[in-house]
Amino acid sequence: MDDWFERQFADTRVMVIMRGLDADASLALAERVWAAGVRMVEIPIQTPAAVEALRVVAAAARGRGLVVGAGTVVSVDHVDAARDAGAAYTVSPGADEEVVRASLDAGLPTLPGVATATDIQRCARLGVRWLKAFPASTLGPGWITAMHGPFPGARFVATGGVDVGNAGEFLAAGARAVSLGSALADPGQLAALSPLVGR
Repeated sequence: MDDWFERQFADTRVMVIMRGLDADASLALAERVWAAGVRMVEIPIQTPAAVEALRVVAAAARGRGLVVGAGTVVSVDHVDAARDAGAAYTVSPGADEEVVRASLDAGLPTLPGVATATDIQRCARLGVRWLKAFPASTLGPGWITAMHGPFPGARFVATGGVDVGNAGEFLAAGARAVSLGSALADPGQLAALSPLVGR
């Protein structure tokens, strides 16, 4: 399923995480993000309200030929909730083998979080090479470059503490994409996305 992420990130190198918003606010932000050219949207599903937001935004995305993922997926129950709400993929903060297998079994491409070489090797054994480098601001761009030495096939999405100001550093270091989250609370960040999404 790694080819799925390859296709999704072919035209853009940005994913947006929408955390802690109700369904209406999530949909409103998603529409602004889509208008800015971002195709990949993630909604963390830590509460029932967040699952409902995922359901609403995923339905709207399908009508546009876009996809929405479920984030902070840390259990098999979360995988089930993500699938039932219409998520097209899952994202996790760590590399949990049970969650990875459950996601793949549900037909959902998955982006597990990694912060060490051991994490990357664990994911490689599961056949997963698209990985969430988390927390990116703590790891730093140099971590991306260093990990590409022993793991040239890894595809990193830098996540956690990434904003429009530092995203370019992670991309220059070899990240295939970046995830922007709380930074988008600043309207100026959203307006400045264009160079990153190729518009």
